[in-house]
Amino acid sequence: MSDTPDTPKTGAEPATQATAQARPARKPAPGGAPRDRAKSSRRRAREFALQGLYEWQLNRREASSVDANIRELEEFSKCDRAHYDALLHGCIDQQAQLDEALLKFLDRPVDELSPVEHAVLWIGAYELTHCLDVPYKVAINEAVELAKGFGGTDGHKYVNGVLDHLAPSLRPDEVKAARPR
Repeated sequence: MSDTPDTPKTGAEPATQATAQARPARKPAPGGAPRDRAKSSRRRAREFALQGLYEWQLNRREASSVDANIRELEEFSKCDRAHYDALLHGCIDQQAQLDEALLKFLDRPVDELSPVEHAVLWIGAYELTHCLDVPYKVAINEAVELAKGFGGTDGHKYVNGVLDHLAPSLRPDEVKAARPR
């Protein structure tokens, strides 16, 4: 005998589609888009800059060639292009200065960092140094999120520790005001 819609259900049987549909829907985030799926244009810029810096480290091609490749990627148009340009070109142009600032807080030589962690640290250090419109906690958090999304298992913890130690030397007043005594 087949199970038809008229067949009575007992508590031990799986829920029907009608029961599943009777559950209340999740309330959408303000603006209608789900929170976990929405990415800001700045976050996208950081992700594209990370991909470009990764490519640049591995291939050592001209920055303009790397930039051209990244601009062809799907959804590039949704990123903050000015922030992307500042991050990609700024990190490449200032890699020696960024490495020097980071070196004090690293537990290994720079050339032993994974390319992802290295690029994420460059982005974090660059934002802490040059993007004063980005609060230092946001710069660190965004770097940690990049490391979680693209890096190794515990790379985000390493990135967090390094940038948390770097921030007071780059933004002493902001860090002092934010941290309890």
